[in-house]
Amino acid sequence: MNEVPVSDRERSSSTRTAQHARDVLEGRRRGMRVLLPFAGPAVVVSVAYMDPGNIATNLQAGAGFGYTLLWVVLFANLVAMLFQSISARVGLVTGQSLAALCACHLPKPAVLAMWVVAEIAAMATDLAEFVGAAIGFSLLANVPLIVGMGVTAVLTWGLLLMQGRGFRPLELTIGALVGVIAVAYLAQLVLVPLDWQPLLRGTFVPTIANRDALFVAVGIIGATVMPHALFLHSGLSGQRIQPLSNDERRKLLRYSNLEVIIALSVAGVVNMAMVAMAAGAFHHGHSQVADIDVAYRTLTPLFGSVAAGLFLTSLMASGISSSVVGTLAGQMIMRDFLGFSVPLWLRRLLTMLPGIVVVALGFDATRALVLSQVVLSLAVPVPMISLIVFACRRRIMGVYRLSHAAAIAAIVLASGVLLMNGALVAHAF
Repeated sequence: MNEVPVSDRERSSSTRTAQHARDVLEGRRRGMRVLLPFAGPAVVVSVAYMDPGNIATNLQAGAGFGYTLLWVVLFANLVAMLFQSISARVGLVTGQSLAALCACHLPKPAVLAMWVVAEIAAMATDLAEFVGAAIGFSLLANVPLIVGMGVTAVLTWGLLLMQGRGFRPLELTIGALVGVIAVAYLAQLVLVPLDWQPLLRGTFVPTIANRDALFVAVGIIGATVMPHALFLHSGLSGQRIQPLSNDERRKLLRYSNLEVIIALSVAGVVNMAMVAMAAGAFHHGHSQVADIDVAYRTLTPLFGSVAAGLFLTSLMASGISSSVVGTLAGQMIMRDFLGFSVPLWLRRLLTMLPGIVVVALGFDATRALVLSQVVLSLAVPVPMISLIVFACRRRIMGVYRLSHAAAIAAIVLASGVLLMNGALVAHAF
């Protein structure tokens, strides 16, 4: 048997992945495995669409309004697919992140304002992720919430340290956690009875019952279309594999679009499963269930400890993985907007502060999660509009700028998000 050279054995998984991608682009690797080297960026950002903020808003949607808001989840997922594909496209064509493009092409005051909005969005994101995972640990181990926050902080920091080993180990770890979330929620659907006729009607027939339903619907939009994910995807795609020709760039765009469709389809199914589970378990007889801890304690006598355990498992996996991704996005946002970054430990500490304050002051943690998603919904127009502007500019994108049909679809969907945000602001006043 021929021995593998030492240099090959010692190559990192990131180096091997980059080489496999190069083999695909140059026609030396074919078959079912061609997509594997390119799978990573969309999988990482898909975590943002399955974080504890999603769990909180989807829990309220299903328990309070049954299946009637499933169409909002579907709409939000379609918007996310389009804009994440545009974000990846911008990164692959320009080699820069969306934040870097803003810093290069926009006036300084606008850049600073956008950075402030992006930072607020990053903190709101981490509030949901950090507190959500802490709630899961505290319920599972029956310890105070502050102890759960400590465990979450340690595990998150451990995953962040994987950055030093290249991009692939962290991508694979995040992908494994995404698998845990998906399996846990799909398994819950086996244990919880579903009413399929209203489920299908709620998926495809848009209805908003009242102002409370509107508030939750906008929260779902904020929890699904994530500002930091739009910034992060462009950076991950632009830095990962560099095309050497227009033909290679076209192949990269094709594989990137396919990865976005697959990864966010999984995220969309998981989100719809969250709403369906909450509707089937709580809407009839327990519609007042709105808190994660109450949902857990209600699931146990109704459907057994297995269903409750799966619920907490998905909560912890989503909180830890999405907290890691949120911290990475925050680092990229600051670096590319302002030209410098703070040490990773300081970034992690700053993004944890809102969650620590919420717990220390005794606020309702689940309510804070939902409100954080509304903040994200108000912040998301900034990256959405920026992506449309840059992706349509020939001077920046060349022949790869958005087609008229894609640009119109992006404008229409972004307008839908803006209209829902406007309705929320009007309701608030």
